[in-house]
This record gives sequence, structure tokens and C-alpha cells, in this order.
Amino acid sequence: MKATSQARDYAILIADDDSGCRQALRDIMEPEGFRTLLASSGEEALDIARNDDVHLALLDMHMPTLTGIETLQLVRQFKEMLPAILITGDTTESLMRQACQMHFFSVIPKPINKNVVLYTVVRALAGVYGRR
Repeated sequence: MKATSQARDYAILIADDDSGCRQALRDIMEPEGFRTLLASSGEEALDIARNDDVHLALLDMHMPTLTGIETLQLVRQFKEMLPAILITGDTTESLMRQACQMHFFSVIPKPINKNVVLYTVVRALAGVYGRR
């Protein structure tokens, strides 16, 4: 699946407390045809995941109150199979282990790279929903 083929069928939840990073991710996803849902906190991400049709979550690790890992833990209580990608400026061995235990599809380091993000999102969607 190319990012542009059938991308409009997918909604991507982007949760990051940094508005610049949220906007950068939106600017990567939307031209490829993905619908984006933006959250500035883990709590906001939970509300969106509960009330909207979300196909994948891009979650920042370091947000106030709930981390990306904690947010996914709560989301998985009602969307068990939602694929998620963790974004962080801090890829320690401990963090990588936690992300693996939570079954994040991948961990993407900050600063984000457009090609890495798109490639990872497309692979995660294809892995869960198949190639359309």
C-alpha cells in the first residue's frame, strides 16, 4: 500500500503536547490523504479514541499527566487492537523495553523524519488492516 492509495480510509490520532510537532505530523499525513485527529494531551487522545473512528495512534512519550505509554494502556481497554507508534526524543533501552511490552508497532525518534514516519505508518496500517 502506498501512502496515497486508500489513505483517506484511515484516521490517524496524533497526540503531542508540542503544537509544533503536532502540526508537523499533520503536515506529513494530510497531503498523503490521511485524516488526522489532533490531541494536545493523553486525556484528549483518550476522548478522541473513544468517540471517533481511529485506525492508528501516533503518541508522544512525554506529555503532562499521561505519557504515551500510559495513554495507550488506557486506550487499549476499549480499542484492544489499535496500532500505535511511540514518538520520543529519548530512546533509552528502558523506554524501548516498555514500548515493546505495550506492543507499540515502532518507536520513532525526534526530531521526526517525514520518510520514516510515512513508511512506519503505512507498514503499521498494512500489518493490521491488510493491503487495500
